[in-house]
Amino acid sequence: MSTQLATSSPRPHPAHVGEHLREWRQRRHLSQLDLAGDAEISARHLSFVETGRAAPSRDMVLRLAERLDVPLRERNVLLVAAGFAPAFPQRALDDPALKSARQAIDLVLKAHEPNPALAVDRHWNLVSANRMVLPLMEGIAPRLLEQQPLNVLRLSFHPDGMAPRTVNLGDWCAHLLERLHRQCEATADPELVKLYHELKAYPIPARSAPLVADNVAIPFKMRLGNDVLSFISTTMIFGTPVDITLSEIAVETFFPADDFTADKLRAMMAKLDHGSAMIP
Repeated sequence: MSTQLATSSPRPHPAHVGEHLREWRQRRHLSQLDLAGDAEISARHLSFVETGRAAPSRDMVLRLAERLDVPLRERNVLLVAAGFAPAFPQRALDDPALKSARQAIDLVLKAHEPNPALAVDRHWNLVSANRMVLPLMEGIAPRLLEQQPLNVLRLSFHPDGMAPRTVNLGDWCAHLLERLHRQCEATADPELVKLYHELKAYPIPARSAPLVADNVAIPFKMRLGNDVLSFISTTMIFGTPVDITLSEIAVETFFPADDFTADKLRAMMAKLDHGSAMIP
């Protein structure tokens, strides 16, 4: 896994939109000819845009950003650098305009019970979770659970968090670090880069031997009392968001990886049915 993420002094801020576009093109490992072909413009014109000799139109900025898979948040940065107004709103999740999206998130979380599921923002801070998440955090230092925002990755790596109870800590944390590294590369988000290096500094054991042949995914194995529960996970995002907040929400869903875990979750759910509420 590559670890070439900047930790020293930040690079000079791009002076114009062309420099922004060149940085994103290089981050995506595309040549000017490749990007120009994808965007249906000439490589010569793209070169002029990147050097500041030509000013792109608003439509061209958006087209290039689309081809470069630039996050919506950064597409606004490109537009402003080119002298245009931002195109993508950023609302709070409780904004009335996002009511249907929030309801969809809550519906997915609720429907996933008795299996645990949670929603996180772009920095892996907890947005919401279903009733099955909190019981699995039993025994975690209260001071960690009281932190706001509650960062799910930090909680996973912290020696007073989930780390001591994670049976395959080396494998699971290596998987999480790889995911975070890909996010850093894809978004160029300095807060994610900072989090990546923070997590790498925790005392995590080395990865174990390769998975056995009948494994289909890296499981998450955790101790709960005298039991070991095993999960596989999936990630869901909104398919066509045009709001920054919505584009950065991910729903992490966990499924039992064996019958014992499934039976245990159903038993836990039966107890919770007497009155526990969702984590706000």
